[in-house]
Amino acid sequence: MDENGADAADSLDSPDASGSPDSATDPLADEDVYRVLDAAGRPLPDATVPELSDEQFRAIYRDLVTTRRFDERAVSLQRQGRIGTYAPCAGQEGSAVGSTHALADRDLISYQYREHGAVVVRDLLAEYLPYWMGHESGTEAIAAGNVFPLNIGIAAHLPHAVGAAWAFDYRDEDRVVAAHFGGGATSEGDFHEAMNFAGVFDTPTLFCCHANGWAISIPEADQTASATFAEKAAAYGFEGVRVDGMDPLASYAVTAEAAARARGDGGGDGDCGDGDSDEESSGDGEPAPRPVLIEFVEYRFGAHTTADDPTAYRDPDDVDPWRALDPIDRMETFLRETGRIDDEGVAAARDHADDVVADAIDAAESLSADPADMFEYAYAELPPELRRQRDELLAAVDEHGEDAFLRGE
Repeated sequence: MDENGADAADSLDSPDASGSPDSATDPLADEDVYRVLDAAGRPLPDATVPELSDEQFRAIYRDLVTTRRFDERAVSLQRQGRIGTYAPCAGQEGSAVGSTHALADRDLISYQYREHGAVVVRDLLAEYLPYWMGHESGTEAIAAGNVFPLNIGIAAHLPHAVGAAWAFDYRDEDRVVAAHFGGGATSEGDFHEAMNFAGVFDTPTLFCCHANGWAISIPEADQTASATFAEKAAAYGFEGVRVDGMDPLASYAVTAEAAARARGDGGGDGDCGDGDSDEESSGDGEPAPRPVLIEFVEYRFGAHTTADDPTAYRDPDDVDPWRALDPIDRMETFLRETGRIDDEGVAAARDHADDVVADAIDAAESLSADPADMFEYAYAELPPELRRQRDELLAAVDEHGEDAFLRGE
């Protein structure tokens, strides 16, 4: 393999040490992570750029810009009291957008709560935003687009994601599941149970770990003694790989390779896993599906959520080196220097982002709330105490009118 990661297939077996031109300004310069772009956004000398059309490259950039714009507006909406507590994603767009572009539309994404770029790529933003305004329709809509509703319980969704992947395999469906979670989730039992099950039963699962340096306010080194999150896969008999999650093209390449392995087509060179696992067959001569753990090494520029104050546990100056790896800036540099975009194209992408986000906000705020919805969905049959509370609330609304329960503007 080339020292800078000649192809994504090799990256899964031997993640590459980055080749940034200036280690003093590149926090990943000395890390073993697979990269396509250097810190400035230029292809590394020996890296292989994914074989995508010019329009596909521009679509990745457009979705990055839209995700950032949505993030900015969502934080503003929360501060205005127009949506609930929100998890910002600035800095982490590259992994969510890049990885989702590498999947087929039929593939399932098991969402944690910060991968808004996945929803943008699937063109579900208008349907999704109502969730943050308290409407259950938001989670129902993204499920229809093969995105599992976001999960607040840390790692609780991972066994379900593996179960879905197992079902796809059992039914001979050509689908994989990309399950997103943060580094802190690896300290939960659900993570280990899911990893073990996936390894034993060869489920077509991509474990997408977003290693942004923190488990809310706990630094990475204080919540795991492992040198990397990727190496945790070895205990369960399958492959782990580290990638620069702020490099959209590297995120795309590694996810595409991992998805190929999870589908059982051997992932190009077919050299996946440890020991004899890469020799296993599905019984018809084809390689068996194999799960993969992808560690996206990245950094969140802002707070864990809008209820968090990151200045209480990290020095704001520590964020600056990571801002130099901004995935939008790097992707824009790549597109400009390869002649795929110019000032007009950049302006068009920003205008597109403004329009998409504005339309999503208008659509979400046009919905009317039904007080009865607060009591739906948790139980197939409402328990007596909750039924009593629901009946009392609805009776009060009937008696006093809905206006009495609405907050004044």
